[in-house]
Amino acid sequence: MGLPAMAANEGIQLCVFDSRRGHQEGQELDKILFFFPSDFPYSVQLSVVGLSEGIITFTRIFSPDAACEVIEEERHSHVFYQAEPDIWMVMIVEKNKDNESDWRCDALIDVLKEAHSLFTMFNGSLQALLDKQPSGELARSRLYTFINDYLSDFYVGKKIQVPSFRDCLKERRTVQMLTVSHEVAIEVQSLATVIGTSSLGSIACKSLVLFQDLLVATTLSPGDTANMFTYAVLRLTPHALSSNTSSWSYLRRGVSGSSITASSGLLNSRSSPEEYHHGSHDSSMGEQSNRYHMPRPLQRDNWSKGKDGFLVCDIQLNVGGLVYLAPVVWLQQSEEHMYLCIYQHRNLTIIVLIPVCSQTDGEQGITLVKKQLLENASEKIVHVEEKLSRGWGGENAYHVSGYRYLLVDTDKSISRTSPPGKVMTLAKDSLFTLNKLREEVDLEITRANREKPDREKNLEICIRAKNNSWIIAKITQGRELYMVMEKANETLLYASDAVEKFSDRYCDGAFSLD
Repeated sequence: MGLPAMAANEGIQLCVFDSRRGHQEGQELDKILFFFPSDFPYSVQLSVVGLSEGIITFTRIFSPDAACEVIEEERHSHVFYQAEPDIWMVMIVEKNKDNESDWRCDALIDVLKEAHSLFTMFNGSLQALLDKQPSGELARSRLYTFINDYLSDFYVGKKIQVPSFRDCLKERRTVQMLTVSHEVAIEVQSLATVIGTSSLGSIACKSLVLFQDLLVATTLSPGDTANMFTYAVLRLTPHALSSNTSSWSYLRRGVSGSSITASSGLLNSRSSPEEYHHGSHDSSMGEQSNRYHMPRPLQRDNWSKGKDGFLVCDIQLNVGGLVYLAPVVWLQQSEEHMYLCIYQHRNLTIIVLIPVCSQTDGEQGITLVKKQLLENASEKIVHVEEKLSRGWGGENAYHVSGYRYLLVDTDKSISRTSPPGKVMTLAKDSLFTLNKLREEVDLEITRANREKPDREKNLEICIRAKNNSWIIAKITQGRELYMVMEKANETLLYASDAVEKFSDRYCDGAFSLD
C-alpha cells in the first residue's frame, strides 16, 4: 500500500469520513469530516480516505457481517472503527525502528472509541449534527476543535505517542474504583441520596463521587459512568486541575509544559475546518466559533475552582438552538441532556448531573440547585472526605508485592491495575511478551465472539518470557486477568500456585481452578 510519508513530528494520521458523501465529481472533499494533520495537502487526504474506504469495501466481500478492524503492512498499521452507521474513524500509525512501535491494535481502536464517546457526550451524535447542518460545516467545526484538544494529551515533546507495549497493563475506557469499608459505603450512599434530591423539579439529579482519581459511587449506567469518569480524570479532579499535569492515574500522561505549549498551538497552525467544504478558503476559525459557539470541553485550563468550591468554566454548549453557559452533556443510556455541575472539597470531587428539562429557569435554577446542595450535603461531604482520606493508602494502595497485574471486569467496565510506578520496574522483555500475549487473546476473543457470541469465554495461558519471567492471562465469566511475575520460582507449578493465591485473595476466587 502506498501512503505518503508522514510529517516527522506527527507519526500518525487520523481521519473521520462519511461514506455516503462526496460521490459526485468535484465534491470528493465533502466526504472528509476530519483529518489530522489538517495541513496535509487535500490530494493526500483524499488518497488516505480513498484507500481506507477501499479496504473497508473490499474486506466486506469476505466478511459482510463484521467490519474491518485492522490492516497491517510493512510501514504502517491501519485501524478502523465504525463509530456510527456509514461514519468511520481511521487511524494510521507509522512504524519506526526505535522498538517502541509495537502496539496492540485493540488499544489503538480503544483510543478511537474513547474519542467518539467523549465527543458524543458533549456534542451528540455526528449523524445528528449532519442532519442539523447538511453541509457538514457544523460537524467539521466540532470535530476539528474536539479531536485536536483530545490529541493534546498524547503529545510527548512535539510528537504524538500512541499506546505502545509499555501500556499493556492498562485498559482504556474502564473505571478504577476505590475500595471502601461497609460503614463508609453506607455513608457514601447516603450522600448520593441527598445529591439526588437536590433538583428543584420532580426529576432527581444523578451523580458520581470521586476520591483522588478513583470512583467511589455512581448513579449512572456503566457506559455513561465510564465516559464521565474518563472526562473527570482528564480535566476535573484535583490532579487534573493542578498546575503539575502529571498524575499517577493511567489516564494522565505527564505532559510537559513545552508539549502543552506545542499542542495548544494546533488550532492556530492548522488550516480551518471550513476549508474542507469544497476546498473553500474564505472562512476563519473565529468566524466558525462565532457562528456555532464551538464547545471546547477538553481544552486545558477551561476549568478552575471557585471560592464556593464549585468548578467554573468558559464552555458554552448549543442545545436545541439555545446557548447554555453551564456545560450540558448527553447521557446515551437514558437519552437525556444534563447540566454538568462539579463541586470539590479537598480530594473529593462530586459531579452532579441536573436534567435540563427540570430547570425552566436556566442559570438561575442551577444556582438554586447549588445552594440547596451546599445546605443539605455540606456536612456529609466534609465527613465522607475525612473518612476516605483516613483510609487512603496512597498511590501504591493497590500494589501487591511480587505481582504486576491488570484485572478487568468487561461487563461492568471496571479495571484495577498495579500502580504505574511499579509497572515501570518491569523489564522490557516482560512488557513486550505480555503485549504479544494480549494480542493473541484479543484475536481469540474476537474470533469466539463471531463464531459463538452467546458462549462464555474461558481461556488460560501461561508462558515464559526470554528473561524467565512468567506471563499469564486468564479469562472467565466476563473477567480478565493479566499478570507478570519476574521473581517467581522457575517451575510452572509455583507460578500457577501464585496466581491461585492472588485470585483467592483479591478476585473472590474467580480465577481459581476449583
